[in-house]
Amino acid sequence: MNQEMLLKYADVLVKVGINVKEGDLIQLNGDTESLPLIREIVRSCWKAGAKDVIIDIADDMISLSKYEEARDAYLDYFPAFRAGYQEEMLKAKYHQIQVFAPSLDLLAHIDQQKIQTAQKAALSATEYLEKYMHPGDIKWTLGASPSIRWARELFPGLDDEQALSRLWQVIFKTCRVDQEDPVAAWKEHDRSLKARENWLDSQDFVSLHYEGPGTDLVCHLADQHKWIGGSSTTPDGVDYMANIPTEELFTTPHCTRVDGIVRSTKPLLVMGKMVDDFGFTFKEGRVTDYYAGQNAEVLETLLDMDEGARRLGEAAIVPDSSPVSQSGLLFKTTLFDENASCHFALGQAYAEAVRGGPQMTDEERGALGSNKSMIHVDFMVGGPELDITGYKKDGRVLPVLRSGEWAF
Repeated sequence: MNQEMLLKYADVLVKVGINVKEGDLIQLNGDTESLPLIREIVRSCWKAGAKDVIIDIADDMISLSKYEEARDAYLDYFPAFRAGYQEEMLKAKYHQIQVFAPSLDLLAHIDQQKIQTAQKAALSATEYLEKYMHPGDIKWTLGASPSIRWARELFPGLDDEQALSRLWQVIFKTCRVDQEDPVAAWKEHDRSLKARENWLDSQDFVSLHYEGPGTDLVCHLADQHKWIGGSSTTPDGVDYMANIPTEELFTTPHCTRVDGIVRSTKPLLVMGKMVDDFGFTFKEGRVTDYYAGQNAEVLETLLDMDEGARRLGEAAIVPDSSPVSQSGLLFKTTLFDENASCHFALGQAYAEAVRGGPQMTDEERGALGSNKSMIHVDFMVGGPELDITGYKKDGRVLPVLRSGEWAF
């Protein structure tokens, strides 16, 4: 690991990702694998003028021990004070940084019922906290840090040290950390994404038609839908980048007006297990059928979390030429794979992806077609064979994506 590059990476997460300003309160969630990066992020936050930085560290092996050793009767216990602690942070406007090394299929050997019980209890207890994020005044960003386990998965032909070094290099490149001035490079990238965002908004498409191998899906868009590309902006005008890296432009599908079939083009890591070779059938916005060649029971668990889990909350476009895609790697973590591929998300929609959404109630956004759920799980559908066609209110038809690339 190159220390100079590590410092640059930390600065990108702090100055571009969460864009720390004088007096900001920061909550940083991470894991033991990411400690070298976390230390530099914290230092960078203080240098940028943070008033407070609170750090919460998790550990994969400790998390795993609950599923392996805890009594089944206790798996659905989630004390209210844990949600209360997070609520107090949100009320105080603590901005959020999350940095983790992917856990991959850590829970592959764990009975699916145990996972469902524990995770549903946690999601149910904390679902109400989402209301604090809707106004858009809490900045947040996600980043990833390499681990030996992740590096072995991506580069099985290298020894541990070589694989870890190679993974660091890939992350630095896809996150634009290898540029002479990474912050300036991100500002230029943001301008490019905003130009695409403005074009898509100006079209005000009624629906998008997705066509590719195993995919023939018509996705109507929510009334007053808003495209988001690159940075988000708080009500007081501070820009931040919610994902590092980010290559997507996303908006809100109409949760009751999606019909057809869609096949995922990349495996999905969810609930600590890898789901592969899968797809869905939608009718009137709802998943009515699904298949999976690996871990189909995980999809069943996911879809049964609540009513909104069977409906879409996000539609995102990413060209196949994105730097993450061009790396040629399957990262096996959503943060990177979703920025290599067009994707949808089952579950919760983002308030900011509806015009005026941050000021609306859940019911008001719902009336426009915005979905509500305790989950938000992205799955990838893009690639060099995907076409997307846009349909406008006046009947005009415009190509949006052809053979995986922008058509405008």
